Parts: sequence; C-alpha cells; structure tokens
Amino acid sequence: MAGYPSNKTTIADAVSGEGLLVVAQWEANEGQADNVADILDRFLPQAQSEPGVKLFLIGRNKDNPAQFLFYELFRDEAAFKAHQESLHFKTYIAGQALALLAKRERAQYALL
Repeated sequence: MAGYPSNKTTIADAVSGEGLLVVAQWEANEGQADNVADILDRFLPQAQSEPGVKLFLIGRNKDNPAQFLFYELFRDEAAFKAHQESLHFKTYIAGQALALLAKRERAQYALL
C-alpha cells in the first residue's frame, strides 16, 4: 500500500475533543490480498479527505499480508454515516472489496 501523505492535522489535534473511533479488521480470501490492497490504495486518500474524518489509517499485517487493520476517527456519528454514504465508500468498499473478504469485523468506541 502507498505511503501516507503528510497531513495538516497532528495526532494530538485529531484525538482532542469528542469523536467516534471505529476499528475494523479484515482478512482477504486466499489469493485476493493484493487485490484488496490495490482497492484500499485508491480508497484511502479520498477517505482521509472527508470533512468529518479526524484520522484514518489502514495497516497490513507484516506476518500475514491477507490481514488489514483500520483505525478510523470521525468527528461524530453523523460523520461516520456520511463516510458510509460517500461515493468512494460505495464504489471501493461496498462495491469491490467486501466480495474479496473471508472475514470483516468492526467495533465502535467513544473517545475518553
């Protein structure tokens, strides 16, 4: 996956105040990990640019490249809903990536 662009928001800025933290774990079907990574490379810059996104990171497991970890911090529930309704989410995630997954788990957390 491509590197992350330098961002105008620091981690301290991103986690200050309230927010909705979403952590997701994916595992690609056998033979599909690189295809999933390619989809995520196209999706990530658009997700990071959403106005309600405070922080959006995706990692790929070094020992098992079929596993991906998402760490997403949204301003609030409305921003998360807008993310799921975005054209890039519908195109890349719902329309392409989900069909290539063996496993998808997601949990939501409130910031302390």
